[in-house]
Amino acid sequence: MTIDENELADKIQELVVQHRDLDMAIEALIDSGKSDVIQIQRLKKQKLYLRDRISRMENDLLPDIIA
Repeated sequence: MTIDENELADKIQELVVQHRDLDMAIEALIDSGKSDVIQIQRLKKQKLYLRDRISRMENDLLPDIIA
């Protein structure tokens, strides 16, 4: 791995942690019984955005292979 690949891998790990934290926050809001539907929807959108971003970054790490 080059320096850029290492930085990208580190950023992916950071985003994975943020994704997991959002998942726990959503779960906590739902379990609290005082869930704000709009807040939960916003957090879920953020979580989806992070998942998409992680996927794109992981694809950038994979070498282009011509089949």
